[in-house]
Amino acid sequence: MTELPSPAAEAAALLDRLGVPRAAWTGGDLIATSPITGEVIGRPFAATPAAAAAAIATAEAAFRAWRKVPAPRRGEFVRLLGEELRAAKAELGRLVTLEAGKILSEGLGEVQEMIDICDFAVGLSRQLYGLTIATERARHRMMESWHPAGVVGVISAFNFPVAVWAWNAALAFVCGDAVVWKPSEKTPLTALAVQALVGRAAARFGAVPEGLSALLLGGREVGSVLVDSPAIPVLSATGSTAMGRAVASRVAARFGRAILELGGNNGAIVAPSADLDLVVRATAFAAMGTAGQRCTTLRRLIVHEAVADALLDRLRHAYRSVAIGDPRRPGTLVGPLIDAAAGAAMTAALAAARADGGVVTGGEAVAGPGGTYRRPALAEMPAQTAIVRQETFAPILHVMRYRAFEDAIAIHNGVPQGLSSSIFTNDLREAELFLSAQGSDCGIANVNIGPSGAEIGGAFGGEKETGGGRESGSDAWKAYMRRATNTVNYGRDLPLAQGVSFDVA
Repeated sequence: MTELPSPAAEAAALLDRLGVPRAAWTGGDLIATSPITGEVIGRPFAATPAAAAAAIATAEAAFRAWRKVPAPRRGEFVRLLGEELRAAKAELGRLVTLEAGKILSEGLGEVQEMIDICDFAVGLSRQLYGLTIATERARHRMMESWHPAGVVGVISAFNFPVAVWAWNAALAFVCGDAVVWKPSEKTPLTALAVQALVGRAAARFGAVPEGLSALLLGGREVGSVLVDSPAIPVLSATGSTAMGRAVASRVAARFGRAILELGGNNGAIVAPSADLDLVVRATAFAAMGTAGQRCTTLRRLIVHEAVADALLDRLRHAYRSVAIGDPRRPGTLVGPLIDAAAGAAMTAALAAARADGGVVTGGEAVAGPGGTYRRPALAEMPAQTAIVRQETFAPILHVMRYRAFEDAIAIHNGVPQGLSSSIFTNDLREAELFLSAQGSDCGIANVNIGPSGAEIGGAFGGEKETGGGRESGSDAWKAYMRRATNTVNYGRDLPLAQGVSFDVA
């Protein structure tokens, strides 16, 4: 087997090619490690709370200048950013693999998401439409206008270290906003690389105000500055439900707007008519991809008793045979968990499943090049117990059986989270019921595909403890703007609405 370079050596070469100055990621107080081996791959500098406040003030000034730039012209800046991402896709995608532990195709796919949302945003820059509204008053016109919101704060998680920023930033830039980004402290190097690419696009554009795109590395104390700053009217935060609760209350206390992307305990129903070949392929990616560390990972499989045994036999084979190891190697499908704490959480969750009467296949440690590697686990559960209702950010798939379709829907919806969902069926009535108001209570509901792998054309987000936020496509752009209702009187009279009379002599 060909020996691969150390992640530290490879990360250094990639950062050099991406144009990140060595001084930005060496000698600092933050420690960036690769989950592949656990070794240190960089030491960037953490921002202080004072530096964070100064960056927000600079972003405010940038916003005041950027909002004057016509939206299609702002779209040109995003188009140039998309070009830079295309040119650097191979390097940035590999850096994602080194820092987040994703297999190479997923690292490259994440950068492709960034490119796709840039394309979407460029078109959007000419489609920031308002409405003309019928008015009851003669010689009046009523309409809606959309204006930039201001400075948008982005707090992102390790599992999608660059795409989530792009979902927010590409839309915010064309809407006329400035962006201040605090990435996960577990993935700072990919953020530095993205900021370097933004700098290249800005240099080509030629008139980007200083501070339009700011990066703040650090931990909770830096994020707290964004959460509490009245200068940030819109805050997008991706992370745990516990984090979302804390963020939402503090942003609401200052009357800010929060876009929350939180927990996802995603389920799929497998009906008697389902194509089991399709189910096995979809489940393999949805449950084991990214080592179970996607917010849209499939965590609960609700299977009709008529097909459960046949499906479980095939899933056990897939789980036993899946290739686990260094995500840089061809053929690897499951890489490492992000760190040892994630491995410990997986072990604890499987112990709880067994205590609840679950039968567990897999979950054991797997030898790797030094990181935390676990075989994905199937847990056949007698019921939807407390551990099943809790999201464990690891490759654990809880399998439950059902008899009546109404019971399957009840099990599916019987968790606090509401992000993504699926049904596998060839029964039109079941499919349509699942998509109806009586079916899935999630923000994403799919038929005959898994819950993972959303495209940027649709708004992404979920309900209940998932937070209710929407990012990326559709009309998610409205979250980054403020709406004004305007009425113009082009007559000489002053009629009041609702027939009110108030004449002054």
